Amino acid sequence: MSHAVAEQPAPEQPAAVQPAVEYGHVEHTIVHFDDLDALGILHNARYALLLERALTAYWSARGVAYQAGRATAPDVFHAVREFTITYRAPITATGPVAVHFWLEHFGTSSAEYAFRFHSLDGTTAYAEGRRAIVRLDPATRRPTPWTDTARAIATTLLRPAT
Repeated sequence: MSHAVAEQPAPEQPAAVQPAVEYGHVEHTIVHFDDLDALGILHNARYALLLERALTAYWSARGVAYQAGRATAPDVFHAVREFTITYRAPITATGPVAVHFWLEHFGTSSAEYAFRFHSLDGTTAYAEGRRAIVRLDPATRRPTPWTDTARAIATTLLRPAT
C-alpha cells in the first residue's frame, strides 16, 4: 500500500530587518548544515570562512574578484596576516547570519578589518574580531601598495575617527 504525503507549503519567512550601521557594511551569508559541529553549533573554524565569503561578496560586487580563474584586479592577491575572534553566543541553526565588517586601517600595503557576526535583526551578537591582510605582488610575493581602485572602495568601509 502506498501512502501519499501531502506537500506542505514552506512556512512564511519574515523579511529580514536590516539594522542601520554608522560605518562599514553588513553582508548576509548562509550557515549550512555541514557548518555545524557535533553539538549542533557553528564550528569555530567556519567563522573565518563565512567572513571570507562576506568580504568576497562585497569586493566582487565592486569589480575586485576572481572570474573564470583570473583576477579582475591586482588587489585580490593578498594574504591574511592575523585573524582573531571572540565568541559571544553560539549560532545554533542553519540559515542567514549577518556579518558587519569595516576597516579600522587601510595602509600602503596592509589593511585591518574589524567584524561582528550577529542576528539579522542585530539583537544577538555571536562573535567579533579582527582580520589583518597584506597585499602581495604575485611575482615576488612581497608587500606591494594597493591600487587607486582598492583605495577608493576601501574609503567606503573605513570607520570614522572618533
